[in-house]
Amino acid sequence: MNARTFAVLAADARPFAPVPHDGGSAKPASEPVEVHATQYVFRDPETIKPREWVYGRSIQRGHVRAILAPGAAGKTILSVGEALAMATGRNLLGQEVVGGPKRVWLWNLEDDGEELARIIQAACKHWGISAADIGGRLFVDSALEGASLKLATSTAADGLVINRPLVGALTDELMGLGIDYLHVDPFVSSHAANENDNMEIDAIAKEWALVAKNAACGIGLAHHVSKAGAAEVTALSGRGAVSLINACRSVMVLNRMSEEEARMWGIEDERRRRFFRVYDDKNNRAPPSDKSDWFTMASVSLGNGENDEGDNMGVVIPWSPPDAFEGVTADHLLTVQRAVAGKEGPHRFRADSQAKAWVGKVVADVFGLSAESSVKADRARINKMLGTWFATGALLKVDGRDDKSNDRTFVEVGTWAVQDVPPTSSGVVGKGGETTEPTSPHPTCPPIGAGVGKRGPQALVAGEENALER
Repeated sequence: MNARTFAVLAADARPFAPVPHDGGSAKPASEPVEVHATQYVFRDPETIKPREWVYGRSIQRGHVRAILAPGAAGKTILSVGEALAMATGRNLLGQEVVGGPKRVWLWNLEDDGEELARIIQAACKHWGISAADIGGRLFVDSALEGASLKLATSTAADGLVINRPLVGALTDELMGLGIDYLHVDPFVSSHAANENDNMEIDAIAKEWALVAKNAACGIGLAHHVSKAGAAEVTALSGRGAVSLINACRSVMVLNRMSEEEARMWGIEDERRRRFFRVYDDKNNRAPPSDKSDWFTMASVSLGNGENDEGDNMGVVIPWSPPDAFEGVTADHLLTVQRAVAGKEGPHRFRADSQAKAWVGKVVADVFGLSAESSVKADRARINKMLGTWFATGALLKVDGRDDKSNDRTFVEVGTWAVQDVPPTSSGVVGKGGETTEPTSPHPTCPPIGAGVGKRGPQALVAGEENALER
């Protein structure tokens, strides 16, 4: 029985089974109830069955995840990219497909079959995926093509009613086809309940979890955020009742590239909307990580029009922010520091990027970059390096007065660089303790932590001689 058939049959089936608010079976008040505690049986941890991951560390067999995103952020084309990765067993988007190719079911409740075909075929064209690569492992249904999906309804007369025939037929189909992952987009269209009622949404979410468990597959529920805006989307940004998020084991959130991030990486504002990042804001089943996975949207022509003027579709591909410190060595920092140390008094380099003596111009000269504000990519890289060096103490901001007695913020050397240690984070900027400024391009420095002079490699500050021993 295909999805469309059993969805229609289930929708026509009556009566549905009511769900009591306590989540259990309703019993007369007069019937006695017994409760028994189960004693825990101590086990050898090595004998406990490991979690079964379907895709990376975001889709787990037998559990439900939510995918939160504002409108037009890329969640539909991302779900297609994930589905193709799983169906082919290929690492298309940076996630391993555990155990080889998977059987995936996309059930879309917003787009019609033709639009879904455009998205899928554009991605296949970009990645060079053939029908043989998919091998019949991808299943796609659309509510606009008749494959309706209403897991529950809510009325004033009956309250929340779970569509038991649909739940049973769906579970049977998942098991019969051996589906590893079912993606439902969007969650709000998969029910007809009050999305702001925590008790009703909790019961529906728990029903989805039961389907996932009984069918031994992962289930993804795409969900809209409460309101689109500039604020960061988090697990608590979902529209309606928060009980959906509480019931999911994993909550993936999508955020468009912000204006600040675009400026930092020198990306034009009209292009930044093509970039978004994804991270798991509530995964209590995988190692914690604060790292977002970045993606961009490439445009692929389907070639389905005359004179090559057909449909152009977006395809999600992995993207990595440019690394400002790629190829940067301690020698580069040392060269910058020597230039900074060579300026004294009111003629010192300035921290203000609008100043004629901006220290960023030194960095630009060392790395062959442009310090002009019009060259945004170079300017962003310069600011990124300077920001890190200020944060780590390699360079210092000091208040003073210029030759016209105006208050200014100048730049001086803080912690001198150690040979061959890239100064890219607070944990790797070296500390030197020479009593005179090094003149060799390959200085020999004392061990890290041997002492820091405030203005270049001067004598150790009093009381710090035994810093390594404390």
